[in-house]
Amino acid sequence: MSKKEQFLEEITSAYTFKGDSIILGAPELDGETLTDTFIRLPLKTFNRHGLIAGATGTGKTKTLQIITEQLSAKGVSTLVMDIKGDLSGIAVPGDSNAKIEERHDKIGIPFISSGSPVEFLSLSDDSGARLRATVLEFGPVLFSKILELNETQSSVISMVFKFCDDHFLPLLDLDDIKKVLNYVVNEGKEALKEEYGVVSSATIGTILRKIIELEQQGGDKFFGERSFDVEDLVRVNNQGQGFVSVLRVTDIQDRPKLFSTFMLQLLAEIYNTFPEEGDLEKPKLVIFIDEAHLIFNQASKALLSQIETIIKLIRSKGVGIFFVTQNPRDIPESVLGQLGMKIQHALRAFTAKDRKDIKLTAENYPISTYYTVNNLLTEVGIGEAIITALNEKGVPTPLVHCYLRAPQSRMDVLTQSEINQIMSRSHIKAKYDEVINRESAYEILSAKIESTPPSEVKQPEKRTSTRQEKSTFEKVLDSQVSKQISRTFTTSLVRGILGVVKEITKNKKSWNS
Repeated sequence: MSKKEQFLEEITSAYTFKGDSIILGAPELDGETLTDTFIRLPLKTFNRHGLIAGATGTGKTKTLQIITEQLSAKGVSTLVMDIKGDLSGIAVPGDSNAKIEERHDKIGIPFISSGSPVEFLSLSDDSGARLRATVLEFGPVLFSKILELNETQSSVISMVFKFCDDHFLPLLDLDDIKKVLNYVVNEGKEALKEEYGVVSSATIGTILRKIIELEQQGGDKFFGERSFDVEDLVRVNNQGQGFVSVLRVTDIQDRPKLFSTFMLQLLAEIYNTFPEEGDLEKPKLVIFIDEAHLIFNQASKALLSQIETIIKLIRSKGVGIFFVTQNPRDIPESVLGQLGMKIQHALRAFTAKDRKDIKLTAENYPISTYYTVNNLLTEVGIGEAIITALNEKGVPTPLVHCYLRAPQSRMDVLTQSEINQIMSRSHIKAKYDEVINRESAYEILSAKIESTPPSEVKQPEKRTSTRQEKSTFEKVLDSQVSKQISRTFTTSLVRGILGVVKEITKNKKSWNS
C-alpha cells in the first residue's frame, strides 16, 4: 500500500462518524488536495471546546464563519464576539466567483450560497439589542471579583447584599449599590453598627472608586434592566436553523473591565440556568470568543481565575466555548489543555522568539507520520489549516492538513442600512431596548433620607414577621413590573459557585414579562 493510500484509509476512518457532523474541507498531502475525502467535525464533541489560531491574515475569521454557518444549518445556536466588526456578513448569502468554484471543485462539494438567521447584540451604543444585567443577579462573590476587591472589601460587599436582602432594597444598577454604600457610612451608620458592626469609611471609599472606574468603562449602561435572558441565545427559526447571535464589541478593546464583567456574568448565568445535559448528540450553544488574546492579556483577574472552572463545568450543560486568537500560547496552559478541537492556521517566523514559539506550539498537536508539524505551521496557505478534533469516543483524531471550504455567506462587512434592515426583523430587540427604571435601593433610600430629619434617620425596617413583610412590600412595590421582586426577596438567595443568584436566574422570564 502506497503512502497516499495508507493516509487516505487512516484519515477517512478517523474523520467518519456515526452521528451528525459538519464538513470543513478536504485533506492535503504533499501539496495535493485529495478530492471527495472530507474532513468532518462531529457535533457530539463540540461541547469539549476548541481553539482557532493563526497569524493575522491567515483566515481565522473565515474559518469561524464557516463553522458558525454550518452549525446553524444543523440547528445549533451560536454566539460570536465580533471584535473586529467583520462577522456581520454571516446574515446574508455570499457571492460565488471563479476562485470559490475552483476551491469547491478541488474539495468535491458544490458551493451553495446562503445566509444564517442573525441577531445583533451590543454592550454599548453600537447597533444591536442591548445586553444588561442587575447588580443583584451578580451576587456579592462575583461582583467583588469584577471589582478586584480584597478579602476585607469583599466582606463589606457581602454585608451590603445581606442588608439589602433583609430590608427590601433591590440592587438593580450601580446607582443603587453606590447609594447603599454611602448610606452605611453616613445616615445609617449608627443603626447598622448595632446589627452588622463597624464599617470603615476608607474601605467604602475604595469600593466606590472601583465602581466609578467600572462606570467609566460603560458599566453604568450594562448594569440595569431589562436583564438579558440567556434562553434567547438558543433559538431556532422556522426552518430549523440555529440563530447566530453576533455581539458587536468593536469598541471593547479600550474597556477590558466591561468585557470581563460581561463574560463572567454570561458564562455564570448560562451555567446556573441551563439544565445538566451530559454529552448530547449536538450542542445547545457554541460560543466563539474572537481575538481571545485581548481577553487574556487585558481582562480582570476575576475572568482569568474563573475561566478554567467554567471550561471544566459548562460542557455538561451542552455548551462549547471556542477561543479564536493569533497563537495558542496566548491561551493559559490550564485552559489550552482542555480544548479538544484545535484548528491551526499559519504562524509567522520573523524572529528567533517566533521560531521558538512555533516549536512549542507544535508540541500541542499529535505526532504525525505524514507531516513535520513545526515546518507545516509556517507553510500552510491562506484558506488552509492544521486540524485535530475529538472523535465520538473522546479520542483525538490524527493531525491533518485541511484545504478549507469557502464560507457560504458574505465575506465582508454589512453596511449600516443592511444591519438596520436585519434588526427591524428582530424578535428580541424591542424587548431589550426598553430601559426599565423601577423603584429600587436608590429611590427608596433617597426618599427616606429626604423625608426624615438627619437626627432621626434609622436603617430601613427589617422584615421580622409576615404582617411586617406585607406592609413593607405594599410601600416598596407599587408597580406591576415590580411583582417579581417580592417573589425574589421572599426566596432564599442561593449563591452559585460563581456567586450568581440561582433563584433569580430561574425566574428571569417572569421579571422580563
